[in-house]
Amino acid sequence: IFQLMQSNFRIILLLSIFRLGRGFNRNFGGKNTSSFIRTISSLKYRPISERYFSPLITNRYFNCSKSSLAVKSFVMSSQAEAQMKLQSGVEMPQNNPLLDRKGLPKFHSIDSSHVTPAIEYLISKLERDFVKFEENLENHTKNGSQHDFITIIDEMEKIEAPLSYAWGVIGHLKLVNESEGLREAHQKMQPCVIKAMQKLGQSRALYNALKYLQTTKAEEKLSEVQKRIVDKKLLDMKHSGVGLEGEEKETFNKMKLELAELSTKFKNNVLDATKAFSILLKDPSEIDGLPDSALEMFAQAARASGEVAATKEKGPWKVTLDQPSYMEIMRHSKIQSLREKIYKAYNSRASSGEGNNEPIIARLLELKKAIAKSLGYKSYAELSLSKKMADDVEAVDVLSNTLRDKAFSAALKELDQLKKYADSKGHSGPLELWDYSFWSERQKEDLYSYNAEELKPYFPLPLVLEGLFGIAETLFGVKIVSADGEAEIWNFDVKFFKVKNSQNDSHIASFYLDPYSRPENKNGGAWMDQCLNRSAVMGTIPVCYLICNGSPPIQEKPSLMTFDEVETLFHEFGHGLQHMLTKIQHADASGINGIEWD
Repeated sequence: IFQLMQSNFRIILLLSIFRLGRGFNRNFGGKNTSSFIRTISSLKYRPISERYFSPLITNRYFNCSKSSLAVKSFVMSSQAEAQMKLQSGVEMPQNNPLLDRKGLPKFHSIDSSHVTPAIEYLISKLERDFVKFEENLENHTKNGSQHDFITIIDEMEKIEAPLSYAWGVIGHLKLVNESEGLREAHQKMQPCVIKAMQKLGQSRALYNALKYLQTTKAEEKLSEVQKRIVDKKLLDMKHSGVGLEGEEKETFNKMKLELAELSTKFKNNVLDATKAFSILLKDPSEIDGLPDSALEMFAQAARASGEVAATKEKGPWKVTLDQPSYMEIMRHSKIQSLREKIYKAYNSRASSGEGNNEPIIARLLELKKAIAKSLGYKSYAELSLSKKMADDVEAVDVLSNTLRDKAFSAALKELDQLKKYADSKGHSGPLELWDYSFWSERQKEDLYSYNAEELKPYFPLPLVLEGLFGIAETLFGVKIVSADGEAEIWNFDVKFFKVKNSQNDSHIASFYLDPYSRPENKNGGAWMDQCLNRSAVMGTIPVCYLICNGSPPIQEKPSLMTFDEVETLFHEFGHGLQHMLTKIQHADASGINGIEWD
C-alpha cells in the first residue's frame, strides 16, 4: 500500500510540474515556487520531496531542457539512486556544472551554490580512489611486482584531475568575477581541499613507489621527461611534509592551512580596499591636465555608479584605484593635491581597520620561516630556490648587488635631471613620490616629442590583437581565430580564441582573453593561468586564461590601449604560447608545468 501511495504521489508531482511549467520556466525559485516546494516538503512523506526536488532547487533557472532532466530524476529507481552514492555516504550532486568535465568549463552556469556540494563530493571521491590506489601500490610491493610510470604517475593524474579541475575553475572565478557568495564558499572549502591534497602529498606508499622509479633498474626505462616528472613529484612531496611524523607533522599541516587562509585573506583585503575607494570630481578645475580619453573613462565610471547625466565635458568624473584610472591621474593631473590623495590611497590599501594586512604580512613571514625550517631549509628563500634555476641565496644576492652597482649611479643622475626639469617648469619644493610619474611624462614629451595620449589611437585592442596574432603566425606557424560563442564566459567582455596549425588547420589549443579592468569584482594586475593541460592520459589539449586590467572601451568606441598595456598583453601572450604550443603529452611537464624559474 505504501509503495502504491508513493507511485501516486510521484504522478501527482509530475502533473503539477507540467501544469506549472510556464511559471517554473520564468523564474524557478521565485515566491510561488518556494511556496510550492515548502508545501511538498511539509507532507508526510518528506524524504521523497527532498530526494527529488533538492537537485532542482540548486539551479538558478529552470528551463525546458532541465525540465526533462527533472522528470527523469522523479522516475529513477531506488537502485540507480543507490549507485550514485559513494561508499563514504556523499551523494553526487545533480546538474552541477562543476562536475561536468565534457569540453570547457560551464562558466555561465556556475554559481556559488554549486561550490560546496561539488567540492565535498569530489574530495570524498578523491579520498576513496586514493585509498584503493595505495592498496594497489602496497599489493604490488608485496607480490614482488615492479612499479612503472603508468601505474603511478598516470593513475595519480586520473585521481587528482576532477578535484583539481573544479577547484581551479572556482579559484579562477574568484579572481575575475568575485561575489560575496563565491568568496564565502571558497573560504569554507579551501581548508578541506588543502587537507585532502596534504594527505596525498604525505603518502608513504606513493613516496616509496616514486623512489623506486629513481632506481637504476626502473629509471633506465624512463624518458627524460618522465625522469623530470618523477624528480619534481618527489620534491613536491618533500615540501608537503612526507618526511614528517607525529606532532611535527600535525604542526606543519596546521601552518600550511593558516598560510593558505591568510594568503587568501590578504588578497581579499586588497580587493575590498580597491573597491571601497572612489572620488567624484565635480569642479572643472579639478580635471586640469587630464586628457579626453581619461575624462571619457571617468564619466563612464560615474554613469555606471548612478550619475546618469555624467559627460566627458561637464562631469561629474569618478576616479577609482584600478590601474587605468590610477595611472591617468598620476601621469596627467596637474593638481598635485589630487595626485597625492590618489597615490596615498593606492599605496596604503588594506593598511588599517578590519582589512589591515600589516599583521597578516608579519604572520605570513613567520609561517614561511617556520615551514622552511620544518622541511630542513635554512630560510624560506632557500626553500623557494629549491625549485628555481639559481643555485642558492648567495647567487641571487650577487646578481642583485651587481645590478645595483651598475645601475644606481645612473639612476641618481636621471633623478637629478628630473628634479632640475621639474623646477624649470615651475615646480616648487622637493619632488614627492606622487610627482615622479607626472614630471617624467612631461620630460619625455619635451625631450622626445613623445605623447602617450597621441599614441592611443594607434592601439585599439582589435588592431593590437591582429598584429599580435600575425606575429605568432609568422614565428610559430599558428593561426589564431575568434571562437566567440563556442565557450561559456564569465563576463561579456571576455573573448575566446582557438589556436590552429597554419598548415593543416588542426586545432592545437584555445584561450580566453579578459582584457579590461573591473575593480568591482576583478583582482588587479595581469597574469596567465592554465585551464586545461595537454595530456594524453586525460585526452585534453591546452587551454589557458590571459587576464589583463587594461583601459575599458568607452560606449561604442574600442579600448584605446596605452603602450604599457600593449606591452603587458604581449608579455602575457608569451606565457600563453609557452603553455599552448607545448608538445609534451604528460600534464606534469607540459606547457608551463615543471619549468624552473630563471
